[in-house]
Amino acid sequence: MMKNVHLATEADEEDIYSGYNDYNPTFDTEDLENDPAFQQAVKTSHGRRPPLTAKVPGTSGSRPLATGYGVGLYFVLKFTQLFFLWLSTFSNEPVHIADGVARPMTAVQAAGYTKAVSRGSVFDPLGQARGPAPPLETKNEDSPEGKIKQLEKKVNELVEESCIAHSCGDLKLALEKAKDAGRKERALVRQREQTMSPANINLDLTYTVLFNLASQYSANEMYAEALNTYQVIVKNKMFVNGGMLKVNMANIYLKQRNYSKAIKFYRMALDQIASVHKEMRIKIMQNIGVAFIKTGQYTDAISSFEHIMSTLPNLKAGFNLILCYFATGDREQMKKAFQKLIAVPLGIDDDDKYISQGDDPHTNLLIEAIKNDSLRQMERERKATAEKYIMTAAKLIAPAIETSFAVGYDWCVEMVKASQYVELANDLEINKAITYLRQKDFNQAVETLKMFEKKDSRVKSAAATNLSFLYFLENEFTQASHYADLAVNSDRYNPSALTNKGNTIFANGDYEKAAEFYKESLRNDSSCTEALYNIGLTYKKLNRLDESLDSFLKLHAILRNSAQVLFQIASIYELMEDPNQAIEWLMQLISVVPTDSHALAKLGELYDSEGDKSQAFQYYYESYRYFPSNIEVIEWLGAYYIDTQFCEKAIHYFERAALIQPTQVKWQLMVASCFRRSGNYQKALDTYKAIHRKFPENAECLRFLVRLCTDMGLKEIQEYATKLKRVEKLKEIREQRVKSGRDGSARARREGSGGGDPGSITHKGERLSAKLKALPGTYEPYESSGNKEIDASYIDPLGPQAERPKTALRKKIDEDEFADEELGDDLLPE
Repeated sequence: MMKNVHLATEADEEDIYSGYNDYNPTFDTEDLENDPAFQQAVKTSHGRRPPLTAKVPGTSGSRPLATGYGVGLYFVLKFTQLFFLWLSTFSNEPVHIADGVARPMTAVQAAGYTKAVSRGSVFDPLGQARGPAPPLETKNEDSPEGKIKQLEKKVNELVEESCIAHSCGDLKLALEKAKDAGRKERALVRQREQTMSPANINLDLTYTVLFNLASQYSANEMYAEALNTYQVIVKNKMFVNGGMLKVNMANIYLKQRNYSKAIKFYRMALDQIASVHKEMRIKIMQNIGVAFIKTGQYTDAISSFEHIMSTLPNLKAGFNLILCYFATGDREQMKKAFQKLIAVPLGIDDDDKYISQGDDPHTNLLIEAIKNDSLRQMERERKATAEKYIMTAAKLIAPAIETSFAVGYDWCVEMVKASQYVELANDLEINKAITYLRQKDFNQAVETLKMFEKKDSRVKSAAATNLSFLYFLENEFTQASHYADLAVNSDRYNPSALTNKGNTIFANGDYEKAAEFYKESLRNDSSCTEALYNIGLTYKKLNRLDESLDSFLKLHAILRNSAQVLFQIASIYELMEDPNQAIEWLMQLISVVPTDSHALAKLGELYDSEGDKSQAFQYYYESYRYFPSNIEVIEWLGAYYIDTQFCEKAIHYFERAALIQPTQVKWQLMVASCFRRSGNYQKALDTYKAIHRKFPENAECLRFLVRLCTDMGLKEIQEYATKLKRVEKLKEIREQRVKSGRDGSARARREGSGGGDPGSITHKGERLSAKLKALPGTYEPYESSGNKEIDASYIDPLGPQAERPKTALRKKIDEDEFADEELGDDLLPE
């Protein structure tokens, strides 16, 4: 057989088939039946076998493969050997090859194949049969590290609670939480220093606690404590951004009006902020400019605001720049600053994007969604703020930049028309008219507003509304109605125009129609408080008290502290005969306006009608204190003291009434009666004499003079009795002449109709009328213009006098009998 084996030699190196018949004893398949390792590998599918150390018996080297067995047997043996090698890969122990080299087999460990699995065990590569994993080992919280972590967690929770309380408006609770966090943080630092190295201290937590504490101090207006806390942060070099907190310190100094220190700290903060933070630097420079304005250093403020307007312009800086130039009186610079203000970009898109351009439902739905979203509201606020600054600046500089207010305002209007605020020009014109109104120049205001009659409908409606209001104030209701119609026709949905139209109709007495206009105004704008108030008054005029009360209660829900609304509600309850509700609403009214004398007097009147004199006196007295010229209140207080038998105190009120109405004799008679009732007869006599000198024709004064002179036994009794007789005689003559004059007039009318002489009768009537006018009335003020008919009977204004003990020994003369007096014929009236 050896002759059929081709052995490789060095000469055969170029043979392409060399080495093909090389033999490896590992692949020897002879005597496999007697190999126990092979038999064990065949019996089990897991390949648990000992290390492979077997060799083919009787061989120690290469053995030539006999080729006489055929190709089929070769491939069977080859497959068997490969199967044996494949099984050996499932063993976790090294496989020993024939040459003794061991190869570790670890590739199958992760798949769950282990050597310890016995025959017939369940296949579980994921180890699920072992059950759940054992619990983690609990950490010992009593250890120093555990205590530190727990304390750190508590500090963070306190800081969060402090911030939440501050956001909810509970500043005291926020401060308490911040203080507690500070105490626990200091304890945490001490504990860290004892257990760890100082390098392990949490600086971020310390910074957070101190910053929050300083902020809460500042919010509670404890500025000294806040400044001390900020100083701790700023002076600590370990806090990298601590220097920026000098801005907060400067803000506190600004609140304390310590402007020099505020400017110093603002500048120190500005030095520590990098130039890349432009917005932050601009805000700090703006605060510096405001602080300079507060100190009156307008030049320094101008340089700050000019720098801002040249770097990053904004509305506030532009407006403040105008204020500074206005304070210095520089006209040209005011104009330039105004131009810079109206050139500030707003960063707002055009309103056209909120208008639907087509019928695409998706686009329309999107436009409807963004029409009033938060971004749109922010744009409106920004635009309204810009218009407010421009309007205020124009009103401020208009009188200063030109020779007159009108010329300066016109220049501002022209500048606005050439800017991005074109729509604001018309509003400036209307504001110009309103400024004329404030200056009491009504003609110029009317002329300015009439210029808008040919403008677009919105502006025309606004101008016509103002014109209607002006004419209404001047009681020119025809013109007011004309311009109200013009305003309504220009803009039917203008609530102010509809309200003015209703006012003109209300003034003409057509309350039903006025109510219709007020209702339409409320349908267009439910928050139009003027229309709601006026419709309440209209229902009150129509005696529809329930509807009027409903309107005023709705208005009260909108205007909680409106004194007019509260008074109207109280008045309606009084008309509805519910005094308790009226008193309750009047109490709310005086809580809003405690010095309203009319409301206090009304409360006194209601309590008086309820029979509570003490409460009535309290409120009447308060009303008198705030307004001591109300005759009704003075009269009530005087009568109250007389009813309570304190006539001396009533004198003060009647004397004031006499000062207010010096031509009314009744107040002076009441003063004299008070003196008489209090027993001061001499003072009463002097007062009556003074009244007689001022009003010599007053019979009541003469009657009291006769009585006093009789009681006091004075000699003037004859004189005053004679005068009294004469006055009474004149009164009778006057009454007879009045009666005969009436009869003569009637007879003259009859004779005139029958052909009598009308000229002579007319002449006699005029002469009689002249004589009657020359005679003053008894109770009238001593004036030639008195035309009232007087009741001749006398009633004591103080009422009947209380009974006094009769201690006088002499006989009193009856005050009503004067027949005893002897009157000479010369004293009788002619």
